[in-house]
Amino acid sequence: MNAGAAILTLNAGSSSLKFALFHVAGGGPVRQVYGGLSGLDGRPRFTVFDDDARPLFEAQCPSGGHEAALAHLLDWLAGEFPGLPIGAVGHRVVHGGGRFEAPVLVDARVLRQLGQFVPLAPLHMPHNLAAMEILHRQRPGLPQVACFDTAFHHSMPRQERGYALPRRWFDLGLRRYGFHGLSYEYIASVLPGCLGEAAEGRVIVAHLGHGASLCAMRKRRSVATTMGFTPLDGIPMATRPGALDPGAVTWLMRERHLSVGQVDDLLNHHSGLLGLSGISGDMHQLLASDQPGAAAAIDYFIHHTRRAIGSLAAVLGGLDALVFTAGIGENAPAVRERICRESAWLGIGLDTKANAENRPRISLPDSAVSVWRIPTNEESIIARHTMRLTAGKEPS
Repeated sequence: MNAGAAILTLNAGSSSLKFALFHVAGGGPVRQVYGGLSGLDGRPRFTVFDDDARPLFEAQCPSGGHEAALAHLLDWLAGEFPGLPIGAVGHRVVHGGGRFEAPVLVDARVLRQLGQFVPLAPLHMPHNLAAMEILHRQRPGLPQVACFDTAFHHSMPRQERGYALPRRWFDLGLRRYGFHGLSYEYIASVLPGCLGEAAEGRVIVAHLGHGASLCAMRKRRSVATTMGFTPLDGIPMATRPGALDPGAVTWLMRERHLSVGQVDDLLNHHSGLLGLSGISGDMHQLLASDQPGAAAAIDYFIHHTRRAIGSLAAVLGGLDALVFTAGIGENAPAVRERICRESAWLGIGLDTKANAENRPRISLPDSAVSVWRIPTNEESIIARHTMRLTAGKEPS
């Protein structure tokens, strides 16, 4: 793919299709617009923003699921950017299993291999794969690249990747994979610009959003993370519980007679902040609420996040920097303040004014551990990988 073309990045969910359009310039991909099509299981809505987050376009779009949504998106982009043809498409793919340690060009063989990972992420993978298959039908000659949320964590040592189960289960794929890898990869790529040489030291990144996890890095490589075999593990999230005694699952099935499907539904859609509060899984709504359930859910989230920070600091043998990112991490100063205050024993000194103003560095100058607020940008990582893997390729 040559300079002057465009890269489209896609993140397909169960009822949504998020996208970003990048112009391939000499210095790398430059985002032009981003947005998404939501409500694909009902009345679809199409929204578009410019690179500065200013609304550009909003309208209803035809129903018909992901296939109609993708066709609508491609038609709209062709009409709005006639001089910027799409040269390649990069996809966020939740699971690469133990096989894919880096992004890959998509072909029939790769699609077959990725299909084997659907049981590992049944809520995500079918939609990730469907977008690739639909696009192959609609634009068969367009190069596609799969970028994996699990790939960044392949650098973890064996004692982090394995569970205390017989070895055969590890060989069959039952292991800690970790997720949010594209977000962590982006943060790792910009750390030197913030931390200088300290970027190669002991860093914990807290990706706190609807889904939430933390990652311990050394030399900007993952050495431990809170999510495990699935995105259910780790700290509490909007609708997922985080770490849970596996005996609780067998109890629900044996004593309360819940089916596998009912357990899946409970753990993925009705737990976490939503289950604890009885109000919402949205941190912004909980912070604005005066209901006791909201306060209890926030307390639980903060307690388990700082507990995870302590655990990961132990893995690293200390801590040089803490980074907050994603929806809550970037936009909830009150949550950051409490996490830092309750983690002060690590050497964190918070600059409350800088934190309230959402500045990049939110720790005091003499803080032994520097603390940062860095917005993540998974789409740019996908675009970079797509540009690299499709260099010299032209749509056929």
